[in-house]
Amino acid sequence: MFRLVAATLTVATAALAADTVSAGPSVTFDKDVLPILQRNCQVCHRPGEIGPMSFLSYESTRPWAKAIRAAVTSRKMPPWFADPSAGHFANDRSLTDADLKTIVAWADSGAAEGDARDKPAPLQWKEGWNIQPDIVFEMPVPYDIPATGTMEYTYFVTPTGLKEDTWVTMGEIRPQARGNVHHVIAYVRPPGSTWMKDAEVGVAYVPPKREGSQAQPNSQQLSKDTNEFLVGYVPGMQPQRYDVDHSAKLIPAGSDIVFEVHYTTNGKAGQDRSKVGLTLAKTVPEKRFITLVGRSLDFAIPPGDANYEAKSLVKFTEPVEFVEQQPHMHLRGKDMSVRMTYPTGESETILNVPHYDFNWQLVYYHQEPLQIPKGTLMEITAHWDNSPNNKWNPDPAATVRWGDQSWDEMLVNHFGVIVDRSTDVQKIIQNLKNPVAQN
Repeated sequence: MFRLVAATLTVATAALAADTVSAGPSVTFDKDVLPILQRNCQVCHRPGEIGPMSFLSYESTRPWAKAIRAAVTSRKMPPWFADPSAGHFANDRSLTDADLKTIVAWADSGAAEGDARDKPAPLQWKEGWNIQPDIVFEMPVPYDIPATGTMEYTYFVTPTGLKEDTWVTMGEIRPQARGNVHHVIAYVRPPGSTWMKDAEVGVAYVPPKREGSQAQPNSQQLSKDTNEFLVGYVPGMQPQRYDVDHSAKLIPAGSDIVFEVHYTTNGKAGQDRSKVGLTLAKTVPEKRFITLVGRSLDFAIPPGDANYEAKSLVKFTEPVEFVEQQPHMHLRGKDMSVRMTYPTGESETILNVPHYDFNWQLVYYHQEPLQIPKGTLMEITAHWDNSPNNKWNPDPAATVRWGDQSWDEMLVNHFGVIVDRSTDVQKIIQNLKNPVAQN
């Protein structure tokens, strides 16, 4: 839940200072604060997870009381960036006003422990996994990461050995070298696919480097879109679920798992052997969950532009249930919104992320699946800040185009939909690969 910087430790916003509650010792950790931490924070703030400190006990939490106050009053934590006026999400992490005031009151009144008899029962976190996987696939070999240098996307082919079609209800990726892993995506490569045909099992594979800076993706890379996105990992991402409305993801018999890993160097050599854990459906589901992508490759962000705009348009050629989405940009990413225009002419914004944060790339699960009729147009609008005022900007003097590295940029929205099990998924994928002309 917390990525703390020096300012976070000492500064609380003036606007929220007015919300400070004059509290007596009745506000305690055991009775009032611990339940909030269990609901919103411990998923990250426990040993072995991304949070840099543990919030499982009073002893481990108390030293951070003022820092917690500052982070929640500034709304830096818990990380949640969706505008509440556009869409309703089942995994909304944001604190209620009541929870926020409770934490402020606790910190301002001396951060008392309270009576241990008031504690809720501790949550039973699973060692090493947030899910209880039925099956685990691991990169076939450990990979040595150098201390310095630029790392291109690296791929590892792992045969599943599955003899029959297998349906997945949840997935989670666990990198071994978290400090070096920018992202991991596990793809399903079904029998007959020619994607990564030159990659050998047990050997790390790096596709031939594209010529020129920030060149467009080549056909080898784009061909991965015809293979099923199984599960992904970026820092802060939680396990992904695929059992919405009687659905699951399909791994056809005889498929391979292809790990796509983007490593970053940090001055210290490391070693990684990422793995993916899956929970399996007990019976064949009624519906199939698939992950698709809307994106634009056609942009060039001018030097110094503080609000450059680009769009991606996706037309749905089949009716779907729209379940979740994950906006993705890089260090210059400023905001992204997603708007549906229906065949009736009516339109609505289903997601607005007004303050995109590259450090927390969240998946937004809609509270209820959205019924998207055939002919609906999805408009993805993104803005970037390539000015010197963007503290994360690698080079305000650069013209920035599509590219894999963090100093390049992307306009991507992965989204999950549910279709009837008998639907021709490849037809849907091929139609989405043909971008809609923009006026």
